[in-house]
Amino acid sequence: MRIRHIIFSVVLLSFATVCTAQEKKPNLWQRVTKSKFVTKVDSILDSRYHNISKIDTDYVTRPQKKFSISARFNMTGAKIKTEGLYSGHHFKSEMKAEYKSTVSLGISYLGLSLSASLNPAKMMGKYHDYELNFKYYGKRFGFDLSYQESKNFTGWKELDDEGRVDLPADMLSVKMLNINAYYCFNSRKFSYPSAFSPNYIQRRSAGSFLLSLSGQGQRGTVNDEVPMKFKMTNIGVGGGYGYNYVPRKGWLFHISALPTLIVFSKTSLTISETEVPLHYYFPEVIITGRGAIVKQAGRMFFGISGVYNFCNIGNKERLAVDNIKWNARAYVGIRL
Repeated sequence: MRIRHIIFSVVLLSFATVCTAQEKKPNLWQRVTKSKFVTKVDSILDSRYHNISKIDTDYVTRPQKKFSISARFNMTGAKIKTEGLYSGHHFKSEMKAEYKSTVSLGISYLGLSLSASLNPAKMMGKYHDYELNFKYYGKRFGFDLSYQESKNFTGWKELDDEGRVDLPADMLSVKMLNINAYYCFNSRKFSYPSAFSPNYIQRRSAGSFLLSLSGQGQRGTVNDEVPMKFKMTNIGVGGGYGYNYVPRKGWLFHISALPTLIVFSKTSLTISETEVPLHYYFPEVIITGRGAIVKQAGRMFFGISGVYNFCNIGNKERLAVDNIKWNARAYVGIRL
């Protein structure tokens, strides 16, 4: 009799569980993810992501996991150096912007990425500049774009070797735009994004020749005893080489250099309401260098990377200007 009661109770409990499961409605997230539209989009992205027809899988591959999450620490800096003659006097100056550091969280799904950044110094009121950085690294084509509005340059000036004079913050106000694009010839074997993105993995060492296009725009004012205003627009065309070195499975060392020759330059300088003529002096260049170290360890990945931009215009016998802009990143992530 006791056995019958036990069996009857088990059957009744199982029936109740099945009925409850059938009556339970899917939640909002389940309804969205299983909708026809989302399923169609996911299918298209998945097909595009795993399309290997244009790469040599002995050298380059895609991670099998769809999701990746990474935490990043970023730092950027800028410097402007000048040297030349004014009213028969030789002068030099160097102004450096305050370093900007941010922490960010990035999420990638089938090659589509989204990130959010925080600047602790800005949140505490210690950093008042504005900066925007955007990067896209594709198999064949990619670019870096950065825009900065800065008023926290500090540095020094020197006139006729009379000794250096410190220059305080807020003296120099600058708006800067930099863009550097590349085209990769050997994209089947050499993966530029593998050094900067979690969406590709370089399996064997390979290199490639690269075409490059660089552009720089700058406007600034100097609030000194002799006020100055300047405007610069430069466009450069050239080429270089990039190499991914894979000494063993899971490691990648990347280095690339893309020098460009300035083919268009428009520069104006006004000193105390007097316009100073500036002429093109060959060669004027914009150079972009990139480097990275990446480690793959199962689902985890780690890395450091950096981009360095250098622009030189003018002549020291009249006025030469060197612009330096760089950014560096350290990150750790996991694929899901």
